[in-house]
Amino acid sequence: MTLNDFEAIAFANNPTIQQLEATTRKAAGFRTQVGLRPNPVVGYQAMQLADAGTDQHVAFLSQTFVTADKLELNRRVLNEALRAQLFQLEAQKYRISTDIRVKFYDALAAQRRMRLIEDFQSVADRGLEIAEELKSAKEGSQLEVVQAKVQKNEVDLALRNASIRFEAVWRELVALTGSPEMLPVSLDGELPQAETSLDWSSVASSIVSSSPEYQAARARVSQARANITRQDVQAVPNIDLQFGAGVDNATDSGMINLQVSAPIPVFNKNQGNMSAARAELSRACMEVRRIENSIKARLAEVSQAYDSSLASVSMYAEEILPNAAEGLKLAETAYKSGETSFLQVLVARRTYFDTNLQYIVAQAQLAQARARVDGYVLTGALDPIIDNSGDDSLRGLTLSQQ
Repeated sequence: MTLNDFEAIAFANNPTIQQLEATTRKAAGFRTQVGLRPNPVVGYQAMQLADAGTDQHVAFLSQTFVTADKLELNRRVLNEALRAQLFQLEAQKYRISTDIRVKFYDALAAQRRMRLIEDFQSVADRGLEIAEELKSAKEGSQLEVVQAKVQKNEVDLALRNASIRFEAVWRELVALTGSPEMLPVSLDGELPQAETSLDWSSVASSIVSSSPEYQAARARVSQARANITRQDVQAVPNIDLQFGAGVDNATDSGMINLQVSAPIPVFNKNQGNMSAARAELSRACMEVRRIENSIKARLAEVSQAYDSSLASVSMYAEEILPNAAEGLKLAETAYKSGETSFLQVLVARRTYFDTNLQYIVAQAQLAQARARVDGYVLTGALDPIIDNSGDDSLRGLTLSQQ
């Protein structure tokens, strides 16, 4: 399976995606609801029913007319809430993608370690055979045989631990995809041989400006500003109009009634909500600053991992691995010609083995750091989802006039 395979499965099955899609639909529903006009009221009224011949019967229709464009302002507030939810959904996709990539490269490195150890196993096995052959030919000692066995046992243990590590990382990986029942399969991918150096100041500016996490916070600021505009017009009275028509049996003539009413904003001028709306704007602005600083702090941590692993990968590829391979070759040649001890051969083999393992570790760390940079340093594929879809309270505020 490739990295793209895991990402596709995760986007289809990770429960947080479905949760955020649901909260986005909720936000869209609330946006629709707060902008709906009030329903008209139709009714019937009868008076003086106990006095035969003087009763009056009236059918009436009443309607509340919302003033000051409150319904449209309601929609604008909830539209920003919906925008913020859409950015949150986009941010969650990056969180999932980043976590999948980080864990995929961890699993890929574990798979590479297993294969490397399996290759080195044959070297250790052959080394033990040579030691035993030399001892049989009276050219080696029992100590050399024991040392070769120790190295073989260490390699066998390393293979077992690498296999355990791969299985554990696999379980983490498939849990992130939302399909924890998937059985381990071979991974198809490459660890980086090299990467380019990055200008972290430019990277920080780019990530902050385009991060969906940051854009969601900016949308919350726009929502707070829209709410201030909405709360400022709450005290403008709505108009209630009632029209009725009927008959007066006492006079045998028709009747027409007209009633117009509006609340007088004497005591409640919405001053509390206006103050709260301004405080929310201040809080939302500080949240933008907090997220900006958080992004830069997370990026600073990633930059250290990226630069150090990049330096390690370059050094291993250009210097350490070639030297370790050359040292092993020289040690084996010298031992065959009787110029060095078997212990030196074991040390050279172990050095070559360890440097190759460390090279894989450095490659995995470099790939993971790059994945975090590409994912706007967003992680937390299975963290709890905060429901910021809002509610329809603005509609009740609009119609209650309180």
